[in-house]
Amino acid sequence: MRKRISRVALAFIVTGLVLMVAPAAFAAETPEGAAAAADNGSFFTTDGARKAGGAIGAGLVIMGGAAGIGRIGGSAVESMARQPEATAQINGAMIITAALIEGATLFAVVVALLAVV
Repeated sequence: MRKRISRVALAFIVTGLVLMVAPAAFAAETPEGAAAAADNGSFFTTDGARKAGGAIGAGLVIMGGAAGIGRIGGSAVESMARQPEATAQINGAMIITAALIEGATLFAVVVALLAVV
């Protein structure tokens, strides 16, 4: 199952890279596009790099926050199964920790998305 997920993720990454490069390749075929590409020296403008970096950063932050909250939830449920008498304390600590991670994630997403605007 893990190999399958890795292959799908790799396919998405390759597709994303192709989609980033494709507009420049098609623009270079026209005389106006060739002149613009020659003037720029690059297919990726500063504005485009800024927006792509912000979008990729926001996505990575969300994935990291989701992984952290998922790990906290899984560990809390496992702890509650081992010690049912401590369920209230574990549940409270889990909610507070998840809220802190969510707050940090939200702040990081806002900072990453400010690069896009």
